[in-house]
Amino acid sequence: MIDNTPYHFKSWQALFKKYGKGELSKETYYKEISGVPVMETIKRIFGNDHDEAGLKALLNEKEDFYRKEYAPYVAPINGLENFLTGLKNAGIKMAMATSATVEDIDFILNKVPIRDDFNAIINSTIVSQPKPHPQIFLKAAEKLNMPPAKCVVFEDSLAGIKAANSAGMKVVAITTGHTAAELHPVDMVINDYTELDVQKLAALFS
Repeated sequence: MIDNTPYHFKSWQALFKKYGKGELSKETYYKEISGVPVMETIKRIFGNDHDEAGLKALLNEKEDFYRKEYAPYVAPINGLENFLTGLKNAGIKMAMATSATVEDIDFILNKVPIRDDFNAIINSTIVSQPKPHPQIFLKAAEKLNMPPAKCVVFEDSLAGIKAANSAGMKVVAITTGHTAAELHPVDMVINDYTELDVQKLAALFS
């Protein structure tokens, strides 16, 4: 919904550098970190060096850096608000299923006023298995009272695409973090939401 990936990448780079974890490459970030809950990565990278309180402090430090850097630039991906309005007017149920923290979700939705477009918001604290496990998308379908096969997931991360496919859902990939060739297997690739409308979405099921 927003193109915040470069700012998450910068915040992870800063954390790696500060705590002596080496240089974080863009390739490693996109393959292993993007789309995965922050605490899962914190535990994997820093778990041997810190207790639970220390890990939580690292998470807060990373997220504080991200929010400070991204705050002046927060904006929806082009066409998002009109697209959501079209879906809502057509009576299509929508859920936000995100690996972000509650604080991160509020940070975005306080600046991009789309909260009321969603029938449910599923965050990383509601599920026990992070992406690429499909649990978060299956939970979203459950909240909407919809069978997974009738759902469409919008994703820009490789972990999210794998999760959506495992959930048995249609997948529309957005090229905010990867090239179209890297985003597979998916049912459609878009650059932004001006390329979509209700009819094109419905055609995925025809």
